[in-house]
Amino acid sequence: MAEAAVPEREYMPEPSVGRRFSMHSVVRLSDALPSSYWRLDGVARALQDAATEDWEDCGIVTDALWLARRTSFRAVGPWPVIYDHLKLTTFCSGAGAAWAERRTNIYVGGRLAIEASSLWVPVDPRGFPVRIPPTFHEIFGEAMNGRKVSGRVPVSAPPPEAPRRPWPLRRADLDVIGHVNNAAVWQAVAEEFDAPVVSVDVIHHGPVEEGHRVELVTVDEALWLLVDGEVRVAARVVIDAASDAGREIRAEHD
Repeated sequence: MAEAAVPEREYMPEPSVGRRFSMHSVVRLSDALPSSYWRLDGVARALQDAATEDWEDCGIVTDALWLARRTSFRAVGPWPVIYDHLKLTTFCSGAGAAWAERRTNIYVGGRLAIEASSLWVPVDPRGFPVRIPPTFHEIFGEAMNGRKVSGRVPVSAPPPEAPRRPWPLRRADLDVIGHVNNAAVWQAVAEEFDAPVVSVDVIHHGPVEEGHRVELVTVDEALWLLVDGEVRVAARVVIDAASDAGREIRAEHD
């Protein structure tokens, strides 16, 4: 059986020097499961918002946009639930010629709940990759401390005999360059896997765009989105089998 082979991610610690950016958010009704847990696509949306806010605040003037190539996160504390107040602290933890790695810590009540690591690629308004400008290193370089990261991501494919089902697209899923937005792709993951989870890893191998006929494949804890038989998105989820953690979180909010 083929699986989405995903190596262990390296979650770099928050630096003591250099640029770090924090924003606050709340787990709202629209991002909560019936169980009250924060949905996986809600986590992805918050990570994307923190990255966008940091980029808008850093002062670099460019028409480049950033696209997620890979996003991973893991639970290190109680999983957030509805109406939890969140603090997201994000920083650049490494870079390559045309990509950068962003780390984000999500805190609930001062306790670290989720660690996230994302590989982002800058593109021009037509969607073509561009190199990272020198000003990027001037602003984010101290926090990176010279760390280089690879832009390569692991490749996987579903078993040929695995059942497939259509995954319909909506216009609301599209972003400003006509791609299905990263957070919208995560809705497929949230459809198949409920929070809380131990960890999640989502890799974008190619764009999903308006008019594509998308198929969804799920095998055990692996998921793929295919267009014309080609893998565009691969995900691997490690499920939280310890229900006691969920009971502990709900007790805190009773």
